[in-house]
Amino acid sequence: MDINKAKSLSFDELRKEYKDYLQNAGLGKNTVQTAYSDTFYLWRKGSPDVFWAVVEAATFEESARDALTDALEENSSGNAASLVNSYLSQLRRFRRFIYGGETPAVSQRASTEEKKNKKGDVPEPTPDQVKHYLNAWDELENYHLQEDALDKLFISLCPANKEMSDILLKVAALNDFYSTNIFSVYPVAKHILSLDIDSRLKAGDVTLVDDIKKVTINGVEKNFYSFATKYCSHHNPLDYPIYDSYVDKVLCYFRNRDGFASFKAEDLKDYVMFKGALIDFRAFYGLGKYNLKEIDKYIWQLGKEYFPKNYGKKK
Repeated sequence: MDINKAKSLSFDELRKEYKDYLQNAGLGKNTVQTAYSDTFYLWRKGSPDVFWAVVEAATFEESARDALTDALEENSSGNAASLVNSYLSQLRRFRRFIYGGETPAVSQRASTEEKKNKKGDVPEPTPDQVKHYLNAWDELENYHLQEDALDKLFISLCPANKEMSDILLKVAALNDFYSTNIFSVYPVAKHILSLDIDSRLKAGDVTLVDDIKKVTINGVEKNFYSFATKYCSHHNPLDYPIYDSYVDKVLCYFRNRDGFASFKAEDLKDYVMFKGALIDFRAFYGLGKYNLKEIDKYIWQLGKEYFPKNYGKKK
């Protein structure tokens, strides 16, 4: 929306326009209601002038945090320092509504490396950040060539899951490339064969991941959750994003920082909720131009850079 048009609207007119925007972004009812209210806290507790001065500030982060802290200390009985991040996240989203993917403050942000050196902050998710990491992915020859090889196996050579030999090849390849720590691939392949998964894969049935992940080996039930997401994803990458500890850490970090969703950490081990969290993340930060596979590549690299953990190969 044009900033001058937005400023010409009444309070109720602006809120209605913003609510329509939130609903069209596919956000949940509770998320829309919270944003519809909390975004305009500075307007309600201060004035329209204070609200717009913060929204338009070139130093938005600092200006918004200071103004919100002052307003919360004056009007709230809670701890302003603990409340401010939630209100700040709502103002960030409102700026995306006003300015689109690239706001004045975003264009003036420090580089990724500068941000990294400043209290370990993780860069704000923006379309430009996603583009940056997707370009970086293409320059990582071992990663994208590995994916090319798996695409050839899963999509061209062995797309179906009707023959044990085909499934064994795919399970073994994934286990080797991703170091998924499956020490006996045969029971896993046999389990997948028994599920008759091809129609469900094509339909993008998210419950399939939970069916694949539980495998009994020598009388002990194993949970190969991350592997199951990879197996489904390499058949149908647009419908099955990959779960990984790096992705988990990034989602939890931005949940805590910006409140883009309200899941618990353990919820991400439920694939339906994990995919839902990624969809909420994409909508909250205005990244709708990118599909879930691209969001997956972006978040994984971000997690690898800012939450490093040495535990084996990935992508």
